[in-house]
Amino acid sequence: MKIIISPAKKLTNEKTTALKISKIEFLNETKYLVNELKKYNLDDLQKLMGLSDSLAKINFERYKQWSLKSQQVSPAIFMFQGDVYKGLKADKFSEKELDFAQNNLRIISGLYGLIKPLDMIFPYRLEMGTHIETSAGNSLYNFWGDKLKNSLLDEMETEEKIVNLASNEYSKALKIDSIKSQVITPVFKDYKNGKLKVISFYAKKARGEMANYIIQNKITNPLDIESFSTDGYKFNSKDEQTLLFIR
Repeated sequence: MKIIISPAKKLTNEKTTALKISKIEFLNETKYLVNELKKYNLDDLQKLMGLSDSLAKINFERYKQWSLKSQQVSPAIFMFQGDVYKGLKADKFSEKELDFAQNNLRIISGLYGLIKPLDMIFPYRLEMGTHIETSAGNSLYNFWGDKLKNSLLDEMETEEKIVNLASNEYSKALKIDSIKSQVITPVFKDYKNGKLKVISFYAKKARGEMANYIIQNKITNPLDIESFSTDGYKFNSKDEQTLLFIR
C-alpha cells in the first residue's frame, strides 16, 4: 500500500540527519526547473508565486544558491513542517517505522516530483499549481505529465492500493482520476453548526495522523484503515474510493 501526501510551505531551518538517506528520482527534471526559476528576477518571482516581499527574497536567494551538495539539504520528511507533518510526527518514528515510511510513503512536489521520505532536498517553494512556462507548457501539471503517476505505479504490485492523503492540488499531478480503481481517499469531516464540513486545518492534521497510524502499525490491508480513531475521528461510511471519518 502506498501513501501519498502533499509537501508543506513551512520548512524547518534546523539541520536534520538520518542513518539512511536516498536521492531524488527526478534529478534532471528538478535541475531544469531550478535553471528556469533562476532566470526570474525578484519582482517576477514574487508575482509568479504570489509571495510577500520577505518570502520572495528568501526564495529568490534559495534558487540562486540551490545545490544538493549544500549544508542546507535535509531528508524531506524532516524538512517539511506544515499541519500534515505535525500530525505525521516523523521525528518520533523508530528506525523500523522510518524504513516502512521510506518504502511506502511518497511526497508529491512541484520541484522534486515524487519524493521518498529520506530523499535529500534543498529548501524551496514551488507549489504544484504554479503557472510557470516550461518546454512542456504553462503549468507544472503539463511539465510532469504522466511521469509521477507512472513512477508510482511502477513501484506497486498489481493489486496494491494508493491511500490518497494529498490535497487536490497535488493528487491532481498524479492524474488520480485515471487510476481511480487503485485509489482510496480518506475524508475527514467535523460537525459545525449542526452540519458536517471539511475544516481545512483539522483535515490537514488528520491526514498526517492517518499516515502516522498506517506507518506505526505497518498497515498493508486497506480494510485496517477503518479502525483509525485518533483525535476523536471515527470511521463512518465508505464507497468505492472514499472512506469518511467524522468527529
